[in-house]
Amino acid sequence: MKITFSTYDAPGFTGGPNSWLRRILPDLQAAGIECEILFLIDSHSLDNCPCWRDLQSKGFSCKAMFCRNPMFEQIRWLLSEVAKQPPDVFVTNLSVAGLYAGRWLKKAGIPTVGILHSDDNYYRSVLQKFVFGNASEQLSTLVCVSDFLTEYARSFGETETKIEFIPYGVPIPEKIASPPQKTMKLIYVGRLVEEQKQISQVTAAMCRAGDLTPNTLSIIYGNGADKHKAVEIIIEKGGNLPILLGGEIDNSQIQNVMLEAQILVLLSDYEGLPIALMEAMACGLVPICLDIRSGIPELIEDGVTGLLVQDRNDSFIEAVKRLQNNPQLWQQISLRARAKIVNYYSHESCTQKWIKTLQELKPATKDIEAIREKLQSGYRLLLYQNNTLSANQIEKVE
Repeated sequence: MKITFSTYDAPGFTGGPNSWLRRILPDLQAAGIECEILFLIDSHSLDNCPCWRDLQSKGFSCKAMFCRNPMFEQIRWLLSEVAKQPPDVFVTNLSVAGLYAGRWLKKAGIPTVGILHSDDNYYRSVLQKFVFGNASEQLSTLVCVSDFLTEYARSFGETETKIEFIPYGVPIPEKIASPPQKTMKLIYVGRLVEEQKQISQVTAAMCRAGDLTPNTLSIIYGNGADKHKAVEIIIEKGGNLPILLGGEIDNSQIQNVMLEAQILVLLSDYEGLPIALMEAMACGLVPICLDIRSGIPELIEDGVTGLLVQDRNDSFIEAVKRLQNNPQLWQQISLRARAKIVNYYSHESCTQKWIKTLQELKPATKDIEAIREKLQSGYRLLLYQNNTLSANQIEKVE
């Protein structure tokens, strides 16, 4: 069985979707599933693209195209690469061109899978167009990473697309984080951006924690477009406070860093199913999270598997103080948080669900030449206007 994945990468790009991809592909390969990855890269240099670099080093078949090329060129490239050695299933991860290419892949007899990673306007648009839009553009299967996203997708109405819930899975380390001793360490791990993550407010909150709660140390790990804002806030407000930037961590080393901390801070506006949070819980860290509607409620029961706060100000500071003043509470939540991941979100169990889904999608027969001939017709398509494909344009070239 062969699966082709399409994904995005860029220098220093971090995020849950590609962290998940880097973990699951070796296990799919070990299960006898051949995997090929078609990258749309936001750089003319591949060296600093972490997902590309990691999968290349592990021996996977990886091919790349510059994603700033016009959309029709990206789609043509995907179709031409797929035609060389047609897979049994095509999976789109972080790839708009991959979603558009699905129209012709399905016509050629290749089932298509999309992934609903988050609760935001982009993924709502994906639902509207590629799950509940024109029948010819609908995905074969949509995988939702959280129960909330699954129910949200199904609430849109009827569709030919099969909607499935498969959460991310994370490794369970043998070690577990130690209770706080003289200093309690708080960490943020993720993209340093304003959109969704609100990194300026998170940095300010962690500065305030250092000022109002003695014997704490806050470290912000990650990279992103708004890193400079975090730096400016630390310079302006941090002063001699115990807060610093820890730099970017490779996916393979994240849990080693987490095991040295006691609290994970995640105060996002929205999430899908945050992998950094799950990785931290697997290490026994106690999460402090903003009480939002998506992702967090499935993982965090307030006072049981973490602490939920109502804002990034007083409510957050009170949560830090509560854990600092009650080591027994920290210990209880730590053990329950880890158990939550062990019981429901281990990497092994979630990988098996993916294998089952992919095997069920595999066509009973595959006529390679017929598939190639149908994909070849796609090479003559795709008019380009204003960096977007209109439904009317697509209909004309078919």
